[in-house]
Amino acid sequence: MEVNEKQYHIACRKGDIGEYVIIPGDPGRCELIAKYFDGARHVVTNREFVTYTGTLEGKTVSVLSTGIGGASASIAMEEAVALGAHTFIRVGTCGGIRTDIVAGDAVIATGAVRAEGTSREYAPIEFPAVADFEVTCALTGAADALGIRRHVGVVQCKDSFYGQHSPERMPVADELLYKWNAWRRLGVLASEMESAAIFTVASALGVRAGTVLTCVWNQERKSLGISDPDCHDTDGSIKIAVEALRRLIK
Repeated sequence: MEVNEKQYHIACRKGDIGEYVIIPGDPGRCELIAKYFDGARHVVTNREFVTYTGTLEGKTVSVLSTGIGGASASIAMEEAVALGAHTFIRVGTCGGIRTDIVAGDAVIATGAVRAEGTSREYAPIEFPAVADFEVTCALTGAADALGIRRHVGVVQCKDSFYGQHSPERMPVADELLYKWNAWRRLGVLASEMESAAIFTVASALGVRAGTVLTCVWNQERKSLGISDPDCHDTDGSIKIAVEALRRLIK
């Protein structure tokens, strides 16, 4: 597809998307994120893909929702890269695995377990899904500057939300529970659905990507009877992502 043509899924053309893009899963977060941009405007909504574009530090930046899962995230990235985007920050939510992570904490991913399907169509399973170092440093520095409690490390990605939350009723329960215990013993921070695909696609396309997540709950803490009230306020992670973009632009 030519870059001056409208991209099939995100419905954007050249000039609609900035070089720096924040990619939440939830379309409902786009307007909230765009409020941190200067002169933000709604560009287009098509399917799960909502785009707003504005400026930060004089550079054109965008927020583009990807929907749920790695498959749709890869589509959004492919089409945004075709229009000139080169830096992506995923902002989303996760469920904590390591028990020192509490609801409301920020999780910054250095890498992701590729327990999903999309990344396998970009790279052999032996290839690691890793975040860009500069983007990760910008996210970590932003969290510290903002005084937001954060954890940095590996996250686990899957395609089936209910395969994680109701593994016992699945025909492959033994495999799911075995692997979950492996991730727990390996110190994996949290579980989510997009970063493995995002990091692998970024490597394949030669662009940069990082991830910051809000922990909404920790099922390991709950299973142990440790207090862990749910948190659905993603404003802290949004602020980290915006500040990280400022640092990357500067």
